[in-house]
Amino acid sequence: MKIKITVPIIFIFLSASVFAKDFTNKHKKYIGHIHHESEYQHVWCSLHNGIEEYKNKDFTRVDCLTKTHAVEFDFANKWAESVGQALYYGLMTGKRAKVVLILENPQKQIIYYYRVKKLSQKYDFDVDFVTDEILEK
Repeated sequence: MKIKITVPIIFIFLSASVFAKDFTNKHKKYIGHIHHESEYQHVWCSLHNGIEEYKNKDFTRVDCLTKTHAVEFDFANKWAESVGQALYYGLMTGKRAKVVLILENPQKQIIYYYRVKKLSQKYDFDVDFVTDEILEK
């Protein structure tokens, strides 16, 4: 005995221009950045004589590997993700884990730095932050 189940499929079509307009207007503050993460990473890593995009044995990549640290860069709103990545890269490289948060609006985003700072004290890793001023060096 065969049972045939039919499921109605509903398609909703949105005008691409309306979607793009609404998406960017409502979410710009969450998705737009002044500079690319890699720009901050490149300058900081150069200043600290590090290796950019160091490839681990498992093909994961450390944003910057210095003599002493495996450094993960992320924008402030991705603070929680950056902690896990830094700790993992520290484990993979045998170096001390470090998070460098990118604060493009320091007055509003410093709260994320303090969250990571609390975690760094509990779980023994380092944390720092950069602003777009580093790109002027």
